[in-house]
Amino acid sequence: MLNTLRLSFSLKNTYRVNAILHSLKQIPLLKRLLPETLYQVRGLKVFANVLTALWELITIFLFKYLYFFIMVCGLELIRPELQSKEAFLHVLLLLTLIGSFMHTNMFDATRDKYYAMILLRMNAREYTLVNYGYYLLKGIVGFLPWVLVFGLGREVPLWLCLLIPFAVAGTKLAVDSYSLWDYAQTGHVRNDSKWKKWPWLLTAVLLALAYLPLLVGAVLPLKVSAVLWVLCIPAGLLGLRQILLFRYYREITQELLAGLFTQIDAVQKAVKTANEKVISADLTITSQKNGFEFLNELFIKRHRKILWRSTLRIAGICAILCCGVLFLMAFKPELKADINEMVMTWLPYFAFIMYLINRGTGFTNALFMNCDHSLLTYSFYKQPKFVLRLFQIRSREIIKINAVPALVIGAGLSAILYVSGGTENPLNYVVLVCSVTAMSVFFSIHYLTVYYLLQPYTAGTEMKSGTYRIVMVLTYVGCYALMNLRLPILVFGVACIAFCVLYCAVASVLVYKYAPRTFRLRT
Repeated sequence: MLNTLRLSFSLKNTYRVNAILHSLKQIPLLKRLLPETLYQVRGLKVFANVLTALWELITIFLFKYLYFFIMVCGLELIRPELQSKEAFLHVLLLLTLIGSFMHTNMFDATRDKYYAMILLRMNAREYTLVNYGYYLLKGIVGFLPWVLVFGLGREVPLWLCLLIPFAVAGTKLAVDSYSLWDYAQTGHVRNDSKWKKWPWLLTAVLLALAYLPLLVGAVLPLKVSAVLWVLCIPAGLLGLRQILLFRYYREITQELLAGLFTQIDAVQKAVKTANEKVISADLTITSQKNGFEFLNELFIKRHRKILWRSTLRIAGICAILCCGVLFLMAFKPELKADINEMVMTWLPYFAFIMYLINRGTGFTNALFMNCDHSLLTYSFYKQPKFVLRLFQIRSREIIKINAVPALVIGAGLSAILYVSGGTENPLNYVVLVCSVTAMSVFFSIHYLTVYYLLQPYTAGTEMKSGTYRIVMVLTYVGCYALMNLRLPILVFGVACIAFCVLYCAVASVLVYKYAPRTFRLRT
């Protein structure tokens, strides 16, 4: 067992190190500095090993913290009165049930399993049990400190806080053992990479049961939650017995991994086919414009379903939510003061909301797969003046698309501010609309700029750019960090508008100077 654990760690670590070194090679600033014999440099391998160790620690502790902070206690950020030990245990229990069948290790079809059990012919039972045991141990170790921090902070009994990490492992053992029993009876292999409809429907139901009762105060009593958590332990022990006695790990593994690489190709092909289906095949679509304006108008008209339908739906949902807040204040006037204070200081929070609803990624993906994928093979398409001209045209179009929900949100916030008690400075109403619109403009230009400067796709429409992923992660982290910032509307709004104008100017210069070299097909 120990030798299997060592070999599996070594294999997984080698795979991760090589992936990190490959990503480093894709970063423009480092590409010229790193030697061709990159994979033979001991210092870089040590550095990559350190990064993999840090990543392991992040997955054990940081992700669990974010899970508790966002998923388990997220509603408390908006409504602090919901904070209680009953609500904490209620939400955590139902989310644990979701994780027991949606997030596991035993039935994942991954490359490291393929390399270990198919190519290297490692013992399937030992490999599966060792890695599954390590996965459960990581979960227990990662859960324990945060259950104590968040649970004791809500006056959950200490004995129950210590029990919960083991109960979480118990639910996974119980569900996974049932899947093994089902295979022994029916021959059906559960594949967590290809879920059907019922797990998603069950997840939706459990999410609704987790959060909606909190809003009306109908949560599980403390004694009921405690009994259910305790019952997870014997259920897990029974599941552990089934897992240890199971004899067909090699057969399950072969079925899971048989179509691993064809599954990856099938997913990419399905994405491409889905994009092609939503393109209008109407041959009467034309344009009276010339040059790149002609090309752009045809693209927009033929991709209206991708670009405008979802935007209008988002705008409609935002309008409904704003109207809902207005009706809430009409029926509960005592909430007006709190809502007014939130609108006056929570504008930075909407940077994350605009990040979530922005259509920049879908726009650039459609651009490449259905336009640039072919035109990048022509040299004239990459001339500086043409690159900048098309960038400006496309910027105008994506700004128009993203401006619709932004204007709805901005106008809705202004209406909510007015109804909730108003403001002494009427300029706040104008800044609300303009700043939210400026956020949407920033994200529109940002995604398009990154697309032009880093162009992450290969000729086979596969994304291969570590730098692009890093920039996207940093964008997410920056927007998430703003959620905790509290500033007056005028301060943050004016700063946001000024930053947007400056970013647009800098983006145009960077695209004109560098995009002719970077806007190309990857190999």
